[in-house]
Amino acid sequence: MDTNEQTPLENQACAFNALCPTRLVLNRIADKWTVLVVILLQDGTKRFSHLQRAIDGISQKMLTQTLRNLERDGLVGRTVYATVPPKVEYALTPLGHTLKDLLYAIKTWSEANIGEVLNAQKTYDTLNEK
Repeated sequence: MDTNEQTPLENQACAFNALCPTRLVLNRIADKWTVLVVILLQDGTKRFSHLQRAIDGISQKMLTQTLRNLERDGLVGRTVYATVPPKVEYALTPLGHTLKDLLYAIKTWSEANIGEVLNAQKTYDTLNEK
């Protein structure tokens, strides 16, 4: 093959390729905190304290890290108001809005099927006890 020729997969993103940057995006959107933050922001702008109260079990550090990563990836926008104390709000960007329905579907599926998953785990664990 001529060194200038490329296969079709080399010309486009392919998450199956270990070097493809889409793996970074998959890691981000597969994170449970990302899913929950995006779903909460789908209805509009929220303050940090609202997000933290709404997501049981998330630490301040983890919420901060998640929001920064989502902002860096262009999924969430951050607006700082010059007040004392400063007021900060978070909202989905247009790109973030393209993701919200997919993540909401994953959350809904998880809630609807948790009983079957737990039963399957219990069965598996029982069959594989040693």
